[in-house]
Amino acid sequence: MAAEGEYESILCVKPDVSVYRIPPRASNRAYRAADWKLDTPDWSGRMRITAKGKVAYIKLEDKVSGELFAQAPVKEYPGVAVETVSDSSRYFVLRIQDDNGRSAFIGVGFGDRGDAFDFNVALQDHFKWVKQENEISKSAQLGDSGPKLDLGFKEGQTITLNIGQGKKRDKPRPQSSGGFGLLPPPPGGKIAPPPSSGSSNHNIVPQTGGTATGCLLELDSSNSNTVVQPNPSSDLWGDFSAPASSVPPPSRPQNTANWIQF
Repeated sequence: MAAEGEYESILCVKPDVSVYRIPPRASNRAYRAADWKLDTPDWSGRMRITAKGKVAYIKLEDKVSGELFAQAPVKEYPGVAVETVSDSSRYFVLRIQDDNGRSAFIGVGFGDRGDAFDFNVALQDHFKWVKQENEISKSAQLGDSGPKLDLGFKEGQTITLNIGQGKKRDKPRPQSSGGFGLLPPPPGGKIAPPPSSGSSNHNIVPQTGGTATGCLLELDSSNSNTVVQPNPSSDLWGDFSAPASSVPPPSRPQNTANWIQF
């Protein structure tokens, strides 16, 4: 019996169904619809399948007045309350019960295979839901009886949350091999490229003179065509520095030309 506070829902309605009186089963073999008088049904009407709680009810009612002819409570499917026949998919055997608890077996059949399919699917869906409800209730009971996980804070226990406070990373500073920082170049400064050997534009112009057959030229990047005039009274090796005691006195200037011809 379902609880009185539960409401009744309709699972399926078929407007045309036939009812047959079936002979008692003599053995454990399945029912056969061919043993029934299929051409002359004992009753015809509509079928309405309802559910109240976990129990389904197959109700056979009059087509016009809706008066209840018979009712078959179904607590599991497949089961004793609803059985299939071995020779057809459109016929079933129902166990009907009255208010006094008396039961009997009758045969029902549908004229269309689609109606028989809907009848079968409606019962399967209902008891699939019943199975899920039973599993949920068992899981809830096991969860209540099992040990519970203590997620509370112990006495004196604290936690620290750092929200939006990331660590700042210091940028590495470039260092030279000696450990001192390199100074940046002056603003606006330009470094001229070194002159190439092939593009040198220095010209050495020899001077025709008795005492000026060779000389040393001082190169100037600002004026590459400047000719250095030799001084006949100066020493050709005067560019080298030497101690004052080792420098010979500038005597006999007439022999200067002899030092040039090697």
